[in-house]
Amino acid sequence: MNPRRLLPSLILFLSGCASTFQGYPSLAKRAIEDAPIAEAAPAPSPVAPEAELVQNVDRLTAQARAGGAAFDKAWPTADKATRTASGSAVSSEAWVAAQTALSALESARNDSVSALASLDVLYVERSNAVSEGKVSGGIDTIDSARTSVLAIVDGQNDRLDALKGRLAQP
Repeated sequence: MNPRRLLPSLILFLSGCASTFQGYPSLAKRAIEDAPIAEAAPAPSPVAPEAELVQNVDRLTAQARAGGAAFDKAWPTADKATRTASGSAVSSEAWVAAQTALSALESARNDSVSALASLDVLYVERSNAVSEGKVSGGIDTIDSARTSVLAIVDGQNDRLDALKGRLAQP
């Protein structure tokens, strides 16, 4: 390579490198970094829910437990009927008896399903009221009840699905 060409290229290259160092910001502390740090506001203390809300939640929880007890009472009849009808043809006498027992089992759980639906509505209404500043607290009370009632209803759903799985489908 020709040294005459190399020298101007080297000068241009080095001048380009030198100019890039001029644009970098300083690593010195900026004024904003010395500004005081704002303290986070303390978390609000939990507010006890109103007595009316607690009574309503307790009533719905008791209703769900009553529905669970009624379901448990009707379970053996439906279990026996579906075992007897297992493998039976659709519309056979055993199949119809099993369907009738399943209908009775579904009816027995109405209280627990209804209580869960009411707790869901109550939860949404309370969440909206809290976000609008109309009330404070109570959501944890409802959520705790919803969790226990949901466990009851989920258990019922699982048991019903197992029984329905024994029967031929139309």
